Amino acid sequence: MENMEDKSERPASSLIGKQRRHLRSLGQRLPDSVTLGKAGLTDAVAQTISELLAGRELIKIRLKDERGAQRKVAAADLAKATGSQCVGITGRTVLLYRPNSKLATKQRINLP
Repeated sequence: MENMEDKSERPASSLIGKQRRHLRSLGQRLPDSVTLGKAGLTDAVAQTISELLAGRELIKIRLKDERGAQRKVAAADLAKATGSQCVGITGRTVLLYRPNSKLATKQRINLP
């Protein structure tokens, strides 16, 4: 099976359902890393989120002022601005994942 690729090296856009479920379960225990307020997504906030993703791979973001369908749009905007993937939206909470092969093995998330 030498042609089999390492599942943890897949780009974020190719996550399968089992991997998304795994990431959502890990995200339940995470504290909120960033809270988006009235100003919404600014360049500074996008840069901060990108820096956090470089060190953790999975972060939780709290949306304060977004309502209903706007949350999905805001999550998509966050993912696009940071080069990550939204793996879940629960209420006002968004989970973003971006793999980072430069992290130490113990810090990386091993996907099923």
